[in-house]
Amino acid sequence: MLAASCCDRRMCVCPGPRRIAIPVRSSRLPLLSDAMPAPAHLFPLIRNCEISRIGSTACYCHHKHLCCLSSHFAHSHFRYAPQKKFAALYRPKEHFNHFIHARDYASTPQRFYLTPPQVNSILKANEYSFKVPEFDGKNVSSVLGFDSNQLPANAPIEDRRSAATCLQTRGMLLGVFDGHAGCACAQAVSERLFYYIAVSLLPHETLLEIENAVESGRALLPILQWHKHPNDYFSKEASKLYFNSLRTYWQELIDLNSGETTDVREALVNAFKRLDNDISLEAQVGDPNSFLNYLVLRVAFSGSTACVAHVDGVDLHVANTGDSRAMLGVQEEDGSWSAVNLSYDHNAQNEHEVERVKMEHPKSEEKSLVKQDRLLGLLMPFRAFGDVKFKWSIELQKRVVESGPDQLNENEYTKFIPPNYYTPPYLTAEPEVIHHRLRPQDKFLVLATDGLWETMHRQDVARIVGEYLTGVHHQQPIAVGGYKVTLGQMHGLLTERRARISSVFEDQNAATHLIRHAVGNNEFGTVDHERLSKMLSLPEELARMYRDDITIIVVQFNSHVIGAYQNEEL
Repeated sequence: MLAASCCDRRMCVCPGPRRIAIPVRSSRLPLLSDAMPAPAHLFPLIRNCEISRIGSTACYCHHKHLCCLSSHFAHSHFRYAPQKKFAALYRPKEHFNHFIHARDYASTPQRFYLTPPQVNSILKANEYSFKVPEFDGKNVSSVLGFDSNQLPANAPIEDRRSAATCLQTRGMLLGVFDGHAGCACAQAVSERLFYYIAVSLLPHETLLEIENAVESGRALLPILQWHKHPNDYFSKEASKLYFNSLRTYWQELIDLNSGETTDVREALVNAFKRLDNDISLEAQVGDPNSFLNYLVLRVAFSGSTACVAHVDGVDLHVANTGDSRAMLGVQEEDGSWSAVNLSYDHNAQNEHEVERVKMEHPKSEEKSLVKQDRLLGLLMPFRAFGDVKFKWSIELQKRVVESGPDQLNENEYTKFIPPNYYTPPYLTAEPEVIHHRLRPQDKFLVLATDGLWETMHRQDVARIVGEYLTGVHHQQPIAVGGYKVTLGQMHGLLTERRARISSVFEDQNAATHLIRHAVGNNEFGTVDHERLSKMLSLPEELARMYRDDITIIVVQFNSHVIGAYQNEEL
């Protein structure tokens, strides 16, 4: 878990010497190679692996991890945007098919494609489904169940996911977490945040009961029932440290409790902020155990976004920090599908978010706060857990790094001070919370990291999931754009469409079905097995060039229960 990739799409700093290289088996692409030294004026971009997007050119560090590659420059999260003079070097993702066909493999000239069973094996490796019992002893749930899945691009994957039922209060928690500068922070947040939320929602009497049980050594009341895939990791080594921090939090809640009913919005905000504060504090205090000391520092110096949903009856709250998204799938009266956003991206494309950041800092810093669509010219998301490089004072950063373990001191990223760093903190983990009262026409919720939204529009997501869940397909006219399509090609498209409809139930998981479309859709909006095979068979060092990690949770609602709730309120 700790052996995270040294590079990242949001921030990338790799220790050790670097060079520009490409896979030796590629012989036709006019790219930089060992035999073609990079121009001297390119090195400011590649220092510390800070190269932005050289489509088929790879930046390698001495660990041989692929660095700084993105499929979408406009949505990439690398440190620096490329200079215009190197535009010829950048090959956008839309040239993927040309790239694949143009390559010559000296040792293996024949092409190898994955068979449909092999494709399915890859797509289904991390899928998970949970069906909610119709009656759990307290209330009839408005959630029928959920499907989730992950498809890695980074090695190891930097995304995380979580789902749990609140046992001492009503409701279910679901969330996706997109890590950067490694997976450590996303891992910690995925296993800790729900406990902080659940504790924030507990009444005063229950908090007292839990604290008294700890004091007397009795068994604790279970707070969460987790719904986890076997691959979803829990860091047992840090469980005692995490528990002690959580206990301190609930002790403070006991002292501050006024006896009033806890507001869900307030509980979500407090939980996010408190966990981020504890991540920072644990890193500052350190730990006598060298392994734990390095772990808490790794967590604090890496970062993670979070998009979490709390569903209780007809009340749906979404708390979002960063640029993962929540989207509601609504079935209209005519049977068609529409999408309703339940979160807003916290990045440079959000004008309100840019204004918020500027309001929190002096006027003299206005020009340096957001550069090249990045916070301080470096970080794509404007809100995140961890990332203490954007929160701590310079003095505190130096003290922690100098007194930390050798592994931390050897990491160039920890020594790096962001430019124009005058009035920290520049980054917050405080979430934006949106409340929505569910209606019978609200059929499902999609939570997904930006790896999905970079490849698919929300309206397509709503349609694909809606048709999958209902088995009803509303055929739209085939759109060919500016392509010249022959009668034979049109016949092929119609035949493919028919085959797609008949095979839609190949997937037993809605998230898997959505990933299949996200990775395999062609220019006509249909799944192309050849393209899907190519994308899934890309070697590890190339996969990150064309897509990001994708993590999806699809929550299906019980329309009958939601309708009954509404009738009771009338």
